[in-house]
Amino acid sequence: MEFAQLLLFAGLGMGAGLLIGCVGIGGVIVVPALVYLANVPIHVAIAAAMFAFLLSGAVGTLVFARSNSIRWDMTAWMWAGAMPAAFIGALAANAIPASIIEFVVGTLTAASGVHALLIQSAAEPADGGIISKPILANIGAVTGFTSALTGTGGPLVLIPILVWMQMPVLAAIGLAQAIQLPIAVLATSGNIVAGTLDPLLGSILGFGIVFGTWSGAKLAHVLPRATLKAFVSALLVVVGGMILIKLALAFTS
Repeated sequence: MEFAQLLLFAGLGMGAGLLIGCVGIGGVIVVPALVYLANVPIHVAIAAAMFAFLLSGAVGTLVFARSNSIRWDMTAWMWAGAMPAAFIGALAANAIPASIIEFVVGTLTAASGVHALLIQSAAEPADGGIISKPILANIGAVTGFTSALTGTGGPLVLIPILVWMQMPVLAAIGLAQAIQLPIAVLATSGNIVAGTLDPLLGSILGFGIVFGTWSGAKLAHVLPRATLKAFVSALLVVVGGMILIKLALAFTS
């Protein structure tokens, strides 16, 4: 690996980590950037991204847990659904066209962002309401499978769902941080079985993401709540729109 590539991968990890730590989203940029900027094969890119999320998930969970921003009563049930689904998703990555999953994720992300922008003036619920344990497990399973399949790490799928369900934004980001680690562990196990993991690439990305995630997670607790919510909502719209535009261009070309 050349020095210029090392700097590119580390810088990409830092940029993604800053977004992951601050607003829970950022992993979505890793795989496309590896594929289109560095010519990394997509399955190798997905495996490296999931390996890198081992580190970002650990750091993000630690920071948010120390700030008491994680609903542990909800996390355990999401983990129960996410872990086996992540392993299956990693194994299924070669069987299901990525464009189908990307379309679902893009639509969900953009729709959730628009919905959140439209309710900016509404009072934020104090506790996010009551979500049953089976629903939490199903949400975890959807998040784990889709994240492992696309290399997005969890937050891109989970945050739109929780925002749509009126979860307070900081609580949603905290849960998204906590779910990264078990998804990354099981998805990486599946990628090792499939033989697509490049540990060196994943490690470089991971260390870059750690520095960015730590800074972003600290920033998330400093920004005014309304500002953070508006930024997350706008980012959801932009990310979802970019995914759908990319798919549309690929379909028409």
